[in-house]
Amino acid sequence: MRSHHHHHPSLSLCSRAHQIGALALVVVTFLLTRSLDRFSAFSHSDSTPRASSRSSSDLFHAGALSWPQRGYGDTIALRIYVYDESEIDGLRELMRGRDAHITPQACLKGQWGTQVKIHRLLLKSKYRTMDKDEADFFFVPAYVKCVRMMGGLNDKEINQTYVKVLSQMPYFRRSGGRDHIFIFPSGAGAHLFRSWATYLNRSIILTPEGDRTDKRDTSAFNTWKDIIIPGNVEDGMTKFGGSRIVNPLPLNKRKYLANFFGRAQGKTGRLQLIELAKQYPDKLESPELKFSGPNKLGRADYFDHLRNAKFCLAPRGESSWTLRFYESFFVECVPVVLSDQMELPFQNVIDYTEISIKWPSTRITELLDYLQSIPDERIEEMIARGREVRCLWVYAPETAPCSAMLGILWELQRKVRRFHQSAETFWLHNRSIVNRDLMEFHSWRTPVPLP
Repeated sequence: MRSHHHHHPSLSLCSRAHQIGALALVVVTFLLTRSLDRFSAFSHSDSTPRASSRSSSDLFHAGALSWPQRGYGDTIALRIYVYDESEIDGLRELMRGRDAHITPQACLKGQWGTQVKIHRLLLKSKYRTMDKDEADFFFVPAYVKCVRMMGGLNDKEINQTYVKVLSQMPYFRRSGGRDHIFIFPSGAGAHLFRSWATYLNRSIILTPEGDRTDKRDTSAFNTWKDIIIPGNVEDGMTKFGGSRIVNPLPLNKRKYLANFFGRAQGKTGRLQLIELAKQYPDKLESPELKFSGPNKLGRADYFDHLRNAKFCLAPRGESSWTLRFYESFFVECVPVVLSDQMELPFQNVIDYTEISIKWPSTRITELLDYLQSIPDERIEEMIARGREVRCLWVYAPETAPCSAMLGILWELQRKVRRFHQSAETFWLHNRSIVNRDLMEFHSWRTPVPLP
């Protein structure tokens, strides 16, 4: 049987036209995409990859610090209650020792002075409130690192006193500690309070230390609730417009490529640097430091040495953070982090690839060759960027256009909760907050039970 299908010429022409058009569209799309890729590659070929598109210069408008709006709001709008040392039994001991003979002024000195500085700044802050019911946060002042170092309390006494203090804070009980702020300003972090994991595991901890897993099973720092704060740089180095201990040297006047000033402490990285300095004394300065006796290195001498190199090396010591990282910005040498676990402050706004170098601590023997290869122009760029952001390491009043305190307040603002709850907090139809015995919050008696 013969088929009756006929070949229609117009249909065939239409199909060919569609096929040719589709093929042309594919070719054009391919060529256009390839051109765009080439243009993109060309436009970025001479730039250093950035961890963030926001550079440090974007942080400042009209000379004042400007935090990004994502999750922070346009302005700081906080209310912080600061506990008074006479308000809570035991708080004075955490600040002055068992015999109350340690003064805040004595605790203000050295790299742990942040415990005093932040407390004092909050006492004068416009964001301080005297009304606990309107507070977003509660600040618990304690100078335990200093008190322990000066023999005011031992570890057991610190632990017992903290527990006693917390049991007298109904607001701590109400939120499970989520809205309470504690400072631990040393490498030990919150481990100074041995039972921190039981009592402070939901609280906000301000600390320069992000890792102690070398000596502990767990780190006390939690990147989602805690805040890394800058170390306490000598006041005599952070003053601008006034007299400073030393001023930076021009790059071409510096004697060394790099330096390391610190004790070996038996740490592999530090021992390697000391050996490198012996092999290459013209490139790396790392003298044996005396911290006591007639040949003790004074602060002016220390900074005078520190400013005499292009790079300041910051290896891990007893803990991952090191004050030398922050000090380097004020003598204007580029900090080189040789501490793999080190956490840095204000990472939401600072791109550290612009202002520092982090080198693997497992490749220290190759470090000097790498540093030698970096052109002075790039070093000058990094120093200039560091000059812009170093105000964030200074514990100045919040009235200053840029300071560590402003940075901390912005980071706290992101953590504000409208509502407070814990496993032992309940609420009723009339919006009253009660405990397990259905006792209304303002009637809770101290000591409140702790977890």
